[in-house]
Amino acid sequence: MKKLASVLSLLLVLLAIYWSFRASMPVYKSDAALSDTLFSTDRALTHVKALSQKPHGVGFPAHEKVRKYLIDELKKMGLKTSTQEGYSLGKGTNLSKAKNILARIEGTGNGKALLLLSHYDSSPHSSLGASDAGSGVATILESVRAFLSTGKQPKNDIIILISDAEELGLNGAQLFVDKHPWAKDVGLVLNFEARGSGGPSYAFIETNRGNQNLLLEFIEAHPEYPMANSLYYSIYKMLPNDTDLTVFRENRDIDGFNFAFIDDHYDYHTAQDAYERLDKNTLAHQGSYLMPLLHHFVNADLNHLKSLNDFVYFNMPFFGMVSYPFEWIWPMFGLAVISFIVLIIYGFRRQTLKVRGILGGFLPLLITLAINGIVGFYTWPMLKSMYPGYQDILHGFTYNGHTYIAAFVLFAVSVCFGTYYNFRRIAVADLLVAPLLLWIVLCGLLAVYLEGASFFIVPVFGLLAAWYVAMDQKRPSLFLMVFLALPAIWLYSPLIVGFTVGLGLKMLVASTLLTTLTFFLLLPVFGFYRNKKSLAYIGLVLFFGYFVSAHFNSGFDADTAKPSSLVYIINEDANSAQWATYDQVLIDWNNAFLGKEKQSAETGSLPILSSKYNLGFSYVADAEMKGIKGPSLEKKRDTIIGEERLLEIRIVPQRNVNRLEIFTNNSPIISASVNGLPLSSYDLPNKNTHRLVTHYISDNDATELRLTIPKTERLVLTFNEASNDLLQHPFFEVPQRPANSIPMPFVLNDAIITVKTLVFDIGEE
Repeated sequence: MKKLASVLSLLLVLLAIYWSFRASMPVYKSDAALSDTLFSTDRALTHVKALSQKPHGVGFPAHEKVRKYLIDELKKMGLKTSTQEGYSLGKGTNLSKAKNILARIEGTGNGKALLLLSHYDSSPHSSLGASDAGSGVATILESVRAFLSTGKQPKNDIIILISDAEELGLNGAQLFVDKHPWAKDVGLVLNFEARGSGGPSYAFIETNRGNQNLLLEFIEAHPEYPMANSLYYSIYKMLPNDTDLTVFRENRDIDGFNFAFIDDHYDYHTAQDAYERLDKNTLAHQGSYLMPLLHHFVNADLNHLKSLNDFVYFNMPFFGMVSYPFEWIWPMFGLAVISFIVLIIYGFRRQTLKVRGILGGFLPLLITLAINGIVGFYTWPMLKSMYPGYQDILHGFTYNGHTYIAAFVLFAVSVCFGTYYNFRRIAVADLLVAPLLLWIVLCGLLAVYLEGASFFIVPVFGLLAAWYVAMDQKRPSLFLMVFLALPAIWLYSPLIVGFTVGLGLKMLVASTLLTTLTFFLLLPVFGFYRNKKSLAYIGLVLFFGYFVSAHFNSGFDADTAKPSSLVYIINEDANSAQWATYDQVLIDWNNAFLGKEKQSAETGSLPILSSKYNLGFSYVADAEMKGIKGPSLEKKRDTIIGEERLLEIRIVPQRNVNRLEIFTNNSPIISASVNGLPLSSYDLPNKNTHRLVTHYISDNDATELRLTIPKTERLVLTFNEASNDLLQHPFFEVPQRPANSIPMPFVLNDAIITVKTLVFDIGEE
């Protein structure tokens, strides 16, 4: 009977783990024939397919075609559309000419407007942009169509902003917020984004103040599959990631919601961000957010969403969204501490707790934490050493990444079962003291340093109740213990996977440690198992099975293509040319150009190019000079005014180009502007960065640079001009990549780069 109870309780635990993922998002079913008033994933997919035929970053030919398609689709709904065009300096002094698409649905009231937001540009230069952010645009188009089909007139105006140049520096959103008259009308933003091609869509509340009113409105709208907790946004704020919504919050103090999915991260910003790889369940999840929120917020009071109060919140199967004020954090923590003290006194009085057993219970806890922490921390360096090609997956999440997560979670579980088997003679009630003390200390630290994670105290109450049962009953019901452990299973199972998916395999340590911590919360169940040794062996066998599976899927093919890179660089000042690559492991395709003469790149001899991960070239080789011209540099003005020197320079492309980067030497710059837009003092070059500005060029436009420097300083400007046409340029015979390779994202790739300097000596005018 005991064995049967153990088996059944384990099956219940596994079922609860499964349900924590199953309940997180809808399951796609073909719905093309669905009522016109409802969101149809199939109808949204037709937009995704149309939007992701070719790369359509700013300045690329398909960019204009995508814009025309979106305008036509909005007009089909009977909406009057407009465009907003202009230069904008976005995040990181990235200049571009954005072309926003706008439409407005008039409401019956005179309150603030609801803004629906996503961007239509794809990441330069190879991304097809199906998920990022074709999925967001398609979600808005289909939801607006369905809403209009109801024939209902909203109370609040609905502004539709399909922004441009988000990938370059949030330029389109910046342009709208700074210069469009509608910006002052916006009361709330719903923004749809992607950082992968699958998985659940997470909801982030973004506000400068408290989240109380926004959260309560979100709960009242009742989205069917909410994936949201206050920890996500706490972590998001720590990361160097921004979306268009950031501009609204920072520049206009406008609150909003971000809805973004992050799984299958390896597709992000790559040629594999294609229609065929977008998870249909994920797109359905985006629609399951927008439809109820749209119907709710078009009639809500958007003038009074501000609040000074913050709430802790999380989602849980069957319960939906659970929330409580920050003011409850310390009382709840205090209640847990008092309960712990009362129960430990109760246990000693009943003589069900033994000092020796309690002290002995700290050993398996420390052993499992140490082993699983060390293994998790060193796994990613080990994997990169075993499979050097992984170094070229800059996302840090490999195609077989989910298999590695499964393998090392199983390894952690095996270590836990094996270790606690060796301490099986200690009573379960004694064993639970160490985990309880650890979790209480952990929750206290979170209450101080990461308040958004304070809901971690909730499963601790389940553990306290289970501890009481273990002290009160010699053979408690394992089914009761599973029930008390459900909060731990439902809260932490998604996080065990989500941390590593979101932050890369370098964070496998988060998965192994959180698995261990969750195991401690399940000790009231597992501690009574007599077959812990067998379960440890089963976990170890499964670990090896998954690891072997990952090994056999560690190579690259058409579905799991290796990122590769190649650029051609002309230094006009030195009259020399080089081939260069960012790859750590070359493939035959680019090795044919670098050849046996390739050498490790020297930082000082190559142009500095900005990239997301500050990645430099790995290998270079001398190349034949080609008749490719760099930009024309025209000194329009060079004047001394008092103690300052005013410079005006016009940079004009002499070929079709996509990007111009301007760097300076150590000379201080008093002020600067580009194409009439001033750079803030915060954005001017300093000892940490010499980059002045990056201009993502449309229509081969010129760059107008105006600088003020001390007259006693010598200024050196370096102009790196690039075109992403290496594979198509008639001067070269670079073949297309093999099917098992894609352009490396996040770097300037498939490019012809010219380097040219301009020197302004002291006393020279």
